[in-house]
Amino acid sequence: MLLGTVLVLLLLGSAAPASAHAALRGSDPGDGSVVKSAPRHLTLTFTESVGLLDDSFRIYGPDNRRVHPGEPQHADGASDTARADLPGGLADGTYTVAWRVVSADSHPVSGAFTFSIGKPSPTAPAAPTDHAEHPVTKSLYDTGRHLAYIAAALLIGTAAFAALCRPPDPSPLRAPLLTGWWTLLTATAALLVLRAPYENGTSPATALDLAAFTDTLSGRPGIALLSRLALLLTAAALVPLARRRAPRTRLAAGTALSVALALTWAAAEHASVGIQVPLAMTSSVLHLLAMACWLGGLTALLLTLHRAKTPPPVATVTAFSRLAFASVTVLVVTGVYQSWRGLGSWSALTETSYGRTLTVKLAATVFLLLAAALSRRWTALLARPAATPAAVGERVPELVGAPGSPRGPEPEPSPALPPADGADDRRRRALRRSVLAEVVVAVVVLLVTTVLTGTLPARAEGEAAKAPEPQVAGLPGAEAFTIPYDAGTPGGRGTVQLTMDPGRVGENGLQAVVFGPQGALTFVPELRASFTLAAKDIGPIDAKLTDRGGYWATNDLNLPLEGTWTMKVTIRVSEVDQVSETRQVEITR
Repeated sequence: MLLGTVLVLLLLGSAAPASAHAALRGSDPGDGSVVKSAPRHLTLTFTESVGLLDDSFRIYGPDNRRVHPGEPQHADGASDTARADLPGGLADGTYTVAWRVVSADSHPVSGAFTFSIGKPSPTAPAAPTDHAEHPVTKSLYDTGRHLAYIAAALLIGTAAFAALCRPPDPSPLRAPLLTGWWTLLTATAALLVLRAPYENGTSPATALDLAAFTDTLSGRPGIALLSRLALLLTAAALVPLARRRAPRTRLAAGTALSVALALTWAAAEHASVGIQVPLAMTSSVLHLLAMACWLGGLTALLLTLHRAKTPPPVATVTAFSRLAFASVTVLVVTGVYQSWRGLGSWSALTETSYGRTLTVKLAATVFLLLAAALSRRWTALLARPAATPAAVGERVPELVGAPGSPRGPEPEPSPALPPADGADDRRRRALRRSVLAEVVVAVVVLLVTTVLTGTLPARAEGEAAKAPEPQVAGLPGAEAFTIPYDAGTPGGRGTVQLTMDPGRVGENGLQAVVFGPQGALTFVPELRASFTLAAKDIGPIDAKLTDRGGYWATNDLNLPLEGTWTMKVTIRVSEVDQVSETRQVEITR
C-alpha cells in the first residue's frame, strides 16, 4: 500500500507544466548588467521546476575569491526559481556566478553569468571548472542507465513471453529472468548511490557523503529509484507465492508489477515535464512496456529456439508473432506522439542533437521491423505444413502398426514426409537467424533510446533559445556574441560566448566562455580568435587568447581602423578535432 501511494504521488507530482530540461529564462541581477549598489540577493528564473542543491550557487568576486551566499531556496515558493541571499559589504567590480540545479526530469543543468557593482572590472573573475559534469561520474551513471533499460526489457519481456506464449519447456527462460532481475537491481542500486555525485558534478568518491545521499532520497529521481528497488524486492518475495496461484492471477500480478516498474522511469524523465503531462506519462509507460514485450520477448524466443529440449511448437511461435505485432502497433502510435512532443518541428530532425539521435533510432527501428517481417514470414511457413505430419502419422499405424495385422514387407514411407521435415528444419534455422538479427538490432535501439532520454528535446531547446541572449549592460559600445559550434564528434558541440569591450578602434578586451551541449561550462584544449578587415587588406590579427582558468581572455587586441571586421573563432575540442566559425563585427571610433 505504501509503495503504491509513493508511485501515485510520483505520477501526480509530475503533472506541473514545464519543458524537459530546465533552461535559464532570466536572472536578477541580469547577465552582464551593472547595478549601482550591491543587491540583497541573487534570483534565477527557469523554464521549468528545478531542484536545488547545497552548492547551487558559486559566486566569485572581483579579486577571484569566493563569495559565500545564503542557503539556496525558491523565491516566494515558486518552484521554477532559485534564490540565495548575498552578504553585505560587497566591493565594486565584476562578479561571476556559476549555478547548478536539477531539472524536473532528473537531469542536472548548469551555467554561468556575470554582473557588476558600480563599474565593471577589467576582466571577469574565473568561473569554476569543477561545477560542470564530472566525466567519470557521468560515464558510470550513463552505463547504469543503459544496463537498467536492457535489464528491464529482458525481465519484463521474458516474463511476458512465458505467460502469454506458454512454451512447453520454460527451463531456458530461467537464466534471462534471473539475469534481468539481478542486473536491474544492481544497476538501480548503483544509480541511487551515484545520484548525489551526478547531481553535484563531483567525483564518484563523494558518493560516500551520507548527507548528500540523504538529500538525494528526497528528490523525485531518488524516490523513483527507491521505488524501483522496492518493487524488485517485492517481486522476488512474491514469486514463491505466485507459483501456487492460477495462471490468470499470476498474469495480473505480473502486469501490475510491470506497469509499476515502467512508472519509475516515466515519473523521472522527459514524460514527467512539458506539455500534456498525463497523456505523455501514459504514452511513456505503454512505450516502455511494448518495447520490453517485443525486444525482451525476442531474446526469450531465441533462447527457446536454441536451448529448449524440444523445439517449441508452431503455436508458441505464432503467439509471439501476435504479441510482437501488437507491441509494434503500440510502439508506432506512442513513438509518433513522443516524437512530435519532443521535436516541435520537422526541421528539428536535422538541426538539433535530439532530432539527429531520433533519426538514428528511427533508422534502426526500420531495420528491426524488416527483420521482424522476415521472422513473421518464416513463422507463417512453419505453420502452413503443420497438418501434414499429423495426417501421415494417422495413416502409418493403420498400415504397419495395427495389432494383429499380417506381417509383410515394410511399406515405403510417404514420400511427402521427408521433404516436409527437411523444410521445417530449414525454416526453423532461418527463423533462429532472423530472430538473432532482431535481437542484435534491438540492443542498438535500446542503447540509442537511452541516449535519447538524456538529450535535451528539440522543443525545449527551442524554448531555451528564446531566453535572453547575454547582454553587456553599462559598457557603452561593448558587444556580446554567442557562437554555436559543432565539430561533428561526440560531445564536440556547444556555444562560445564572447564579450568585446569597448568594441572601438584601438585597444580592446576580449573574454570568451565555452559551454557544452547541455549549457554547462566545459573545457577545450585551445581557443583562438583572429580579426580580418578585408576592405583594407588588414589581418588576420591574432587576438592571442589565453586560458585564465575557466575562461579565455586578452586585454591587448588592437584594431587600428573602423569598419566591418571578420572575427574567426577556432575551437579545438580534442587533440585532433577542431572547428572554426566566423562572425561580422562592427568597429567604430
